[in-house]
This record gives sequence, structure tokens and C-alpha cells, in this order.
Amino acid sequence: MLRHNLSSWLYVSPLMLVLVPFFLMPIVVVLAASFLETDGFGGLLPSFTLANYLDVLTSAQTFHLYMATLKFTVLTWFFTLIIGFLVAYFLVFHVRNQLLAIGLFLVCTVPFWTSNIIRMISWIPLLGKEGLINSALIRTHVIDQPLDVLLFSSLAVVIAYVHQLTIFMIVPIFNSMARIDKRTIEAARDAGASRFEIVRFIVLPLCKTGIALGSIFVVSIVMGDFFVVKVMSGGGSASVVGAFYEDIGVLQYPTAAASATILTIIVLLLVVTILRTVDIRKELTR
Repeated sequence: MLRHNLSSWLYVSPLMLVLVPFFLMPIVVVLAASFLETDGFGGLLPSFTLANYLDVLTSAQTFHLYMATLKFTVLTWFFTLIIGFLVAYFLVFHVRNQLLAIGLFLVCTVPFWTSNIIRMISWIPLLGKEGLINSALIRTHVIDQPLDVLLFSSLAVVIAYVHQLTIFMIVPIFNSMARIDKRTIEAARDAGASRFEIVRFIVLPLCKTGIALGSIFVVSIVMGDFFVVKVMSGGGSASVVGAFYEDIGVLQYPTAAASATILTIIVLLLVVTILRTVDIRKELTR
């Protein structure tokens, strides 16, 4: 029994050597700092206080920042889900050659071989007042003057997020769809089911795992990002992460730590809510 327990600990020891110093300890340090006072110059005073959390939770600005962040999260999740599902559905059920489907799937990943910053900035020449989209609309007489809403706006932020994160939705949904037995689809079609009914009653229930995993990736990344909001909104929008990044810049570490702790709890609650819709462990071993 002792030998069995020892061997079990040896199996997990490499993982623990990574998780403890690089994951668990930073969380403990941030959590501890959130309950301390600051001397205003970057130093921490060993005095327990809840004032940092009260300042964050009672701030109207913080509430508006969370609402803005949740808005970007929901919109990004919705559009990445629609695009990711349609792309995966096309690759799995409309491309008959499996090798070709895998090749097209790899083509979808080509833009993601470059930096996120490069892919984000590449939208500026397209969405700007003198960009390709405005120029095309003016030349075709659709509009008389350039549209300001295309760049440095909430729309630009959502476009950049969708461009960057759609692949995180395509991959798990594609993996779930690829495991669906094609004979089930053929049987439903022979029974007179329409394409919409097949998608609703067969494909969607069997893709719950992929949708849940993709949703976790997208939600957690958007909630934890501020750079896209800062650049693509031109400073017109802000995010929660951007707020405590500014706190760090002015050496308000306890307030930033409290904000980070609250954001982590909210993200965990969102992830738990997503996981309640499907037992991922059961689905992955199916």
C-alpha cells in the first residue's frame, strides 16, 4: 500500500513541480496582497484590511468596466460560436474527402501562425477612415463619407476578438463533430428529418463538449485581456484588466490584487456555469 502511494506521488510530482511555483504560489501571493495596506509608494504594510475589496465592489466605475467587459465577452462568444460551428459543420459534413477536410482545417489555422498583435493591427488599414472598406463603400456610392464606427470603437474591438479567437471555437467543435457517426445522420435523413432538425436534435447535442470547451477558451481569454480593447477602441473603451493594470502603474498593488482576485472568481463562476451544461469528462471518454 505504501509503495502504491509512493509511486502515485512520483507520477504526479513533475506536474506538481510546475503547478506549485508557477501557478499556485502566484495566486497565493496575489490573494495575500489583496488584504494588505499600501504606503502609497509600492510598499506593502503588514496590516489586514478589507478596504481594497470594498473600494472595488462599491465603485461605480468598476461596475461599468465589468459591464463593458461582459459585453465584449458575450458578443465575442456569440459570433465565434456561430462562425466556429458553421466552419466545423462544413468541414465535417460537406467535405467528403477526410484528407481534404483536414487540409482545409489546417488552412483555417494559417492566420494564427503570426502574432496576435500583428493580426490585430492588420485590421487598422481595413477599418480606418481611408481604409479599404470605407474606400470601397464610397466608390460604390453606398455611403457619402467614411464611417467612423468601423475603427476605434466597440465594433472594432469585437471584430479583433472574433478574428483572434474563432480558432479556439473551431478546434473543439470540429473534434466533437468528427466523432459523430455519419450513419446516424443518414438514418435521420431517411426518416424524413430536415437539415435544421438534424442539426438541432442530433448535431448540437453531440457537440456539447466542443461548444463548452470552446466557450471556456473564449470567455476566459476575453475576460483576461485588455490590450485589444485599448488599441482597437482608441481609448474609447476600457476593461477590468486595464483598470488594475493602471493601478499597478501607480503602485497601488493591493487594489490591483483585489481586482484580480474578484475577476478570477467571476471567471471561475462563468466556467463552472458552462461546465454544468455538460459532463466533459464523461463526454471525452465516450
